Amino acid sequence: MTATHHPQQPDPVAFALEAAVRAPSPHNTQPWRFELGRDRIDVVLDSGRVLAVADPDAREARLSCGAAILNIQLALRAAGRASTVRLLPERARPELMGTIMLRTVCTPTPEDRALARAVQVRRSNRRPFTDRPVPLWVRHALLHSAAVEGAELSLLERPADVDELAALLRHAENLQQADPAFQAELRKWTCGDGDRDDGVPAGVGGPRPAPGSLLTPREYPGQASRPERPYEREPLVAVLGSFTDTPLAQLRTGQAMQRVLLTGTTAGVSASFLSQPVEIAHTRIALRRLLGDRAHPQVVLRLGYGFAAPPTPRRRPESVTRHRSVTEGAAR
Repeated sequence: MTATHHPQQPDPVAFALEAAVRAPSPHNTQPWRFELGRDRIDVVLDSGRVLAVADPDAREARLSCGAAILNIQLALRAAGRASTVRLLPERARPELMGTIMLRTVCTPTPEDRALARAVQVRRSNRRPFTDRPVPLWVRHALLHSAAVEGAELSLLERPADVDELAALLRHAENLQQADPAFQAELRKWTCGDGDRDDGVPAGVGGPRPAPGSLLTPREYPGQASRPERPYEREPLVAVLGSFTDTPLAQLRTGQAMQRVLLTGTTAGVSASFLSQPVEIAHTRIALRRLLGDRAHPQVVLRLGYGFAAPPTPRRRPESVTRHRSVTEGAAR
């Protein structure tokens, strides 16, 4: 009788941690650590990697940790394990962003598998997009993906709204370019190609926008020497907002942000962050007014179709993970 050989299943926890470190973060700071216990993964905010100038309240860092938590959940499901999540589970330990508990085996859906695959290929694409419009069915899918996680995605489809957002973007970018502390922080996290496992490599930044381009991407050190290229004439801009602005809401919005990005990736849509307006207090307030004061803006995204973007480096999961001792687990 011939034995039947089944392909070896990935270790669910290792698979989940590989996905977790692929989450997006401001300047690719990767502000997280992971702690493993019995059937448990803790996601901890690494305060030493929070941007003191651009993100003094750690709002963007919490969004990133929320994205990492969603990646863990998706990878576990794709590996056949259900899980439950508690966000901010310990009042006495505010840096503990969430605890993911592994539960029983489960059968992943095609959507589970597609989103888990998208984790590995999602990129922030800072380059110009084509003028091909994002179709209505994709827009609806993006709106739904945000709502699933309890956030609101607003697509700026009126030209007047896009013009107002572009003005806020230019104003915030000018303020940050004129701020020596911000520029020093930006230089710290801009790295040469291939010599670090964090930060933004020079090669992934886009070209300088040609005169007349509507949006102003963040200008990274060394970008001024690059040739100019026109960006898309009618960009699709989306603002992801939360209904409150608490740390818990920011974590949940980070989960929504990642689901939106992965949903776009599965549909072939590229995305890049336009973070400047939400990093300056008064432009963030103005952006909320633009949204009708319905939600607190947390993330601004530019969406469209473009050529594949190169990946940014990531630290290996083992370098940001520790196993808790039995006594530590018993104490909790």
